[in-house]
Amino acid sequence: MHEQITRRGFNKRLLGTACAATLAGNTLAAATKTPQKAFQLNYIVASCMYGTLPLETILQETPKTGAQYLEIWAKRHGNQREQIDELGVEKTKQLFDQYNVKLGSFTCFKYGLFNMQGEMDLVKQLGGDMVICNSGGPKGLKGAELKAAIKKFAEKLKPHVDAAAEKGVIVGLENHGGGLINDPDTQLWLMEMLPAKNFGIALAPYHLEQDPEMMARLIQDLDERLVHFQAWQHGMGCIKKLPKEQELLQLPGRGDLNFVPVLAALKQINYQGRTEIFMHPVPRGIPIMPTAEQVTAEINRSRAYLENCLKQA
Repeated sequence: MHEQITRRGFNKRLLGTACAATLAGNTLAAATKTPQKAFQLNYIVASCMYGTLPLETILQETPKTGAQYLEIWAKRHGNQREQIDELGVEKTKQLFDQYNVKLGSFTCFKYGLFNMQGEMDLVKQLGGDMVICNSGGPKGLKGAELKAAIKKFAEKLKPHVDAAAEKGVIVGLENHGGGLINDPDTQLWLMEMLPAKNFGIALAPYHLEQDPEMMARLIQDLDERLVHFQAWQHGMGCIKKLPKEQELLQLPGRGDLNFVPVLAALKQINYQGRTEIFMHPVPRGIPIMPTAEQVTAEINRSRAYLENCLKQA
């Protein structure tokens, strides 16, 4: 929608000039000679996809997935955050450098949204730029009561977002199911109420209605406020223990969700954030596949699907 309006305005201005046709022709010719770089996804690996395997093992695998970045998860999903405490900052930095991987973000469910400032400092020390958490409750609110709760939440969150800005860190809010901020409306309302450049949505499609057109509209509406994207669908869920083939339906290309409209929307807004191929195993804390090599192969299977979708987007 934004693109159409821009084009209309541009054409209107051109029509008001005597040399409109010449300018348009020259612009088209220049664009033909120097085509824009094709849109690409910027991949990041979630450490918890490998369960509680050693950080060094995961860093070895990360470049094999086409990713330059690693996201660190803590118990109960993984334990690489705890491993960093054992290794210390300098040793951790050396490992990242050794395998030519960059830290992207920490997911901070362990600490909660209002207890992340220490994590922000550590992320910055290690060369990362983002912390991610969900909103938590209250649940089940509607109408004016819901908007009032979001306004109160935004006011409570603002000092933490300001502190992150001072540290040069982005705060990503995951739209976790059952939380105050979950569906498209609550996400967009919060973005309006807290218009900080270093605060946005870490979008988890798993927690949304499985409608790719709706997801695409949300991505377009979020635009630059989309700071992290999980390529993750609901499939058959991640709460009950299921046969592995059914559990893997959360991954792109495994389940039924068509990612073409979703990637088309990312392309339309020229999304420059990171994309994380993701799922949760049951129980939490185990790798999604028995070995590190098999986890990497599964991530690459989904990546090939996403790249194919991007060609159609």
